Amino acid sequence: MSDTTERRREFGAYLAGLRRHSGRSQRQFAAVLCAVSGAQSITWNEVSRWARGERIPDAWLPTFAQVLGVPLRELEQAAAYARGDAQATLPGVAATLADLLPDGDALEPLATPRGRRIGATTVDGLAARVHGLRLADDVLSGGDLIAPAFRELRAAVRLYRKSEHSEETGRGLLVQIGELGQIAGWIASDAGRGDDAEHAYRLGLSAARQAGDAPLVAQLAGSLAYHLTNSGREREGLELAKAAVCEAGPDAPATTRALFLDRVAWAHTRAGEAQPALRALGEAHAALDATDGPPAPTWAYWVNREELEVMDARVFTELRRPLRAVPLLQDVLGRYDATHAREVALYRSWLAVALADANEPEQAAEEARRVIDTSGDLSSERTAERARTVLHRLKDYEDVPEAREVLTDYGHLLLA
Repeated sequence: MSDTTERRREFGAYLAGLRRHSGRSQRQFAAVLCAVSGAQSITWNEVSRWARGERIPDAWLPTFAQVLGVPLRELEQAAAYARGDAQATLPGVAATLADLLPDGDALEPLATPRGRRIGATTVDGLAARVHGLRLADDVLSGGDLIAPAFRELRAAVRLYRKSEHSEETGRGLLVQIGELGQIAGWIASDAGRGDDAEHAYRLGLSAARQAGDAPLVAQLAGSLAYHLTNSGREREGLELAKAAVCEAGPDAPATTRALFLDRVAWAHTRAGEAQPALRALGEAHAALDATDGPPAPTWAYWVNREELEVMDARVFTELRRPLRAVPLLQDVLGRYDATHAREVALYRSWLAVALADANEPEQAAEEARRVIDTSGDLSSERTAERARTVLHRLKDYEDVPEAREVLTDYGHLLLA
């Protein structure tokens, strides 16, 4: 497939994704376009041709912008990308992986590979880019990274399917696809693209299983469990989080086992199960204290005592135990890297709620203002949602001047 054909196909998937997110079928979309434009020349067949990338609807882009609520400049950029403009990129996530990857098993190599033969050097280069995405996620938000993350994931899958390589190199590629699936899923979730996140996690799971990398399988299962837990699917998330611990086994690297147990604790918390949550927290700390066992994989570089204390504090906050949560969060925030703005905003949001629970509305209002001021500069749905949570909590203290002032200044965010 030529680069131009691939670009047009991705552009078509991008338009189809926008149309689906608007809740319209192809026929409904065609009807709305006709109604808005006053023309009667658009049929569902034409919409289907656009979705397949067979045509680029340049003249219709202003109407698309009006109907879909998408900036015209974004649509024009996407059309330029489809025409082969080397300077143009496809905005955001073009579509879900289900749209962009081949039918059937997305990781099934071609019967007759058409690409070049690759080796360990290619895998090493891909691994370096994957880790670069992780490091970028420390200081950037999902909306900033979602396009490059999914571009890397699609490219890695194509490389695995189309290139010639040894079994060892193939396994290395599968591991990197698994790691890309995890970071792409995390980034998509942060950007508020839940369906894309779930597709990425499941693709990564398939790759990690084929590679036989049990800790990575557990990492992906645990990441998906965390996503489900935070998306209103608490029981699914809990079962999957526990399955991830079993998948990793008792001999998993200490940091990874601690991470997986932390996710179990959070899932129990969101399910309203306090004692199992507290037990899982204790097990996570015990796991991190272990000095034997294999070294931690690269993707677990960020797991440390400080991060476990943050999860402790989050659990205590959700369980309405502010006397335990507040000092932990204040201590961690006093030591935390200020360049990690999203995490700082998130942790302050739990501190604000814990302070409100502790009947300290003035301090809660002060933290709430910090959360909202910081999250306003981030393209993160996680921080936006936490800001709304904090504002809802402050409504219990509308008679306190400091809280009332914050609600006056930012109450409009509750309408989002």
